[in-house]
Parts: sequence; structure tokens; C-alpha cells
Amino acid sequence: MADNRPYRIFIELYFQLFATAKRTSRPLFLQLFSATLLGGFAFPQELPDTPHAPAPQTVEAAADSEGHERIFFVVPAFGVTNQQNAPAFTAKAKFALAARQAFDPFVWISTGIQSGMSQASNEFPAYGQGAAGYGKRYGAAMLDAVNGGFTSAAFCALLKQDPRYFRLGTGSIEHRIVYSMAQEFSAKSDKGTRQFNWSNVLGTFASSGISNAYYPRPNRGFGLTMNRAEVSLLWGFTGELADEFWPDVNRKLFHRQK
Repeated sequence: MADNRPYRIFIELYFQLFATAKRTSRPLFLQLFSATLLGGFAFPQELPDTPHAPAPQTVEAAADSEGHERIFFVVPAFGVTNQQNAPAFTAKAKFALAARQAFDPFVWISTGIQSGMSQASNEFPAYGQGAAGYGKRYGAAMLDAVNGGFTSAAFCALLKQDPRYFRLGTGSIEHRIVYSMAQEFSAKSDKGTRQFNWSNVLGTFASSGISNAYYPRPNRGFGLTMNRAEVSLLWGFTGELADEFWPDVNRKLFHRQK
């Protein structure tokens, strides 16, 4: 069985800091940012990878659906691959993936729903109400999607890291949960080695900083920027779990097999 202790230690450290933040005087974003930097330098740059190599027929079958997968048949999961040794993406392909994910019809529709809920709760009151207020909220939410995807893609191209999620697909449920959550901070280099996921972390903080250009003035500043970044990183764990276990859910609920 693969040794997932480096993954487990880092995840436990991250959530322990999050759970105890309210009992300390140190801001949460500083604790999480410190943990991120610690993980990048303290843990080996080549993290353990899965020993489960898919059989050749499994790889060939998966290749037919590479880049077309959707979770619950609607949520795009174009950046998921079932091939642990998938060929590296070029810089152009990394930006193309970011564009495809950002401008997918599902994103336009979900952003509209999110903006409606934001307006109903009067989030970002400086935007106002009515059609103008809704348009501003919708525009800001779409910019978040585009900004986040392209910023991470830029770091992936610069640092030569792969933006895709490499689905494990086999092993115990516990091991797959730990593996999937660790992918928020673990990436494959273009050469296929495991590294700390600087592209995701730096891209998240950078895109949160860029968002100050279009958020209302009361919702700008260093503290709010860091809060947006940490929420995005923590929310990423949910997406990784969905990427890993969607085929299992699909088989259980809809009795479909690849």
C-alpha cells in the first residue's frame, strides 16, 4: 500500500490551524499561509505517487473520454485524467484548458444563479440593486472564474506544472480521500514527478489580489484578499473529492460503467 503519511500530515496540519484559529490572536490567513509555505519547503519536493498503474485496456478506454467528462453530467471536469502517466500539456494546452473551463455554459448559468442569490442577500451593497446591480455582480463573478483559471494556468506554464487532476481510481476509500485532498497541494511536473502545487497556491493568492480591481471599495484590502484566497483553497478540497469519486457515484446511482 502506498505511503500517504506526507499527504496526511499536511492535511491534518492545515485543518488543525483552521479549527484553532478562533482561539488565537493571529489572523487565520497568516496561519494558513504559513502552513502553505511550510509544506512547500519542509516536505520532499517529490511527493509519493500512486503505485496503482491502470491496465492498458483501462487507459485506452479512459482516453476516449479524456477532456469530456462532466460530474452529474453537467459540471465540467475537463481537467481530470484517468491516466497516471498522461503526456504532459504544452503551455498552449494549459491556457486552452483554462479557457474551456471558464467559458463553459455551465459556468455562465451557475454564475447567474450565484449572482441572483448574492443580490437577494444584498452582498456587495455598493453594487446596488436592480438590473444594474445584478449586472455588476454577474460581471464580478465571471471575472472571478476567468481570473482564477488563467492565473493558475500562467503559473503552471511558468513553473512547468500540470494543471490536471490525476484520478487514482483504485485502493481503499480512506487512501483515495487522503490522496484527493492532498492534490490541492500536490502537482505533477511536466516531467512527471510530484511537487508541491505552487501553481495552485500562488495562482489562488494572485487571482484574489487581482480581484481588488473590480470588487467594490469596501470589499478590497489585504485582509479580505487573503480571506478570499483561503476560502478558495479550502473549497478546493470539495472539488478534488468530486473529481476522484464521481465514477463511483455514477456506477452506484446510474449503474453506468466505462
